[in-house]
Amino acid sequence: MFKINYEDKEARAGKLYTKHGIVETPFFMPIATKGTAKQVSPDELKLIGSQAIIANAFVLHLKPGLEVLNNFKGIHKFMKWDKTIFTDSGGFQILSKSFLHKADEKGVYFKNPFDGSKKFFTPEDIIDIEEQIGSDVAMALDFVPHYGNSKDYIAECTRITHLWAERCLKSHDAKRQLLFGICQGGIFKDLREKSAKFINNLDFDGIALGGLGIGEGRENMFNTAQIALHHIDNAKPRYLMGVGSPEDLIDCVGLGIDCFDSRFPTMNARHGGIFTSQGKINIEKVQYKNDENPLDENCKCPVCKKFSKAFIHHLYRTHEPIRDRYGNIHNLYFIQNLMKDIRKSIKNNEFNQFKKDFFKNYKLNKNKNTKFTYS
Repeated sequence: MFKINYEDKEARAGKLYTKHGIVETPFFMPIATKGTAKQVSPDELKLIGSQAIIANAFVLHLKPGLEVLNNFKGIHKFMKWDKTIFTDSGGFQILSKSFLHKADEKGVYFKNPFDGSKKFFTPEDIIDIEEQIGSDVAMALDFVPHYGNSKDYIAECTRITHLWAERCLKSHDAKRQLLFGICQGGIFKDLREKSAKFINNLDFDGIALGGLGIGEGRENMFNTAQIALHHIDNAKPRYLMGVGSPEDLIDCVGLGIDCFDSRFPTMNARHGGIFTSQGKINIEKVQYKNDENPLDENCKCPVCKKFSKAFIHHLYRTHEPIRDRYGNIHNLYFIQNLMKDIRKSIKNNEFNQFKKDFFKNYKLNKNKNTKFTYS
């Protein structure tokens, strides 16, 4: 199911085996909440190097609905994607006022954002939805707490997450579908340790770190992830949910993380934030008005092969809708190419040098250049 082939200190490169193929690790998944990445087709996702995507089981159950997906015998044929698909359980939607009504240890009351109706879901319901959708990897339902809440509240969310995890495992019957558990605990050391130990001791195929990347800051995120990793079996794939900036990906691979997902690349592109080998730029700035160079001279994505900074700048400044498409393709290609280079550096036992060289060139924003310590 998962095999580590190379190790360079804590960084690992291996293979995750799923019913729709092998995913080389470490890897990054574009977000496909509704069954599609933003502005990018399945064929283009393959072209730019995506091995897997993550959709949202709760949202897909609402629209197009399970009847439609069952008619297509699952999400792969429905969206024409023959590679690996993860499905998030809906736990992240607990953070959203537009989705959450209330939750307790029995389950969660979600609001339908399309018609405002409310419906109760148990962990067993969510697992059944994920099985019908037919994803390769299902995520257990977890109770994601907002950052900054009291320790007592986060402890209660963690307790409920553990109860739900046991129920998800018990109800999961799809033999060829992998099931990952999610540990919580906020940034509290004792809660994270307790949750990591608890989830790790259950019979999950992989372990995710949830409730991070939601406002706690880089230093807290790294140190909290490291606390949890001390209590997760090395042989299990580790998944840090919601993290996708170039600098965070490199640092987290150095901690021993194998799997990532985030809306960060496409969210930045929608606001003019373009990743380059020299750092992130704002393509809307006037300095690019007459720039005949590609977005990144070191990039071989379809956008950089064809267009200049000046043209992309023009599209952004005139609010042409296709700008998002070009920005998304470039940023996702940048991230996938980065992950490819990371895997290569681990295989060659050169990860630390690769990291040093990357950060030498990649200019971080001041508020992102946070130092952290490995314990």
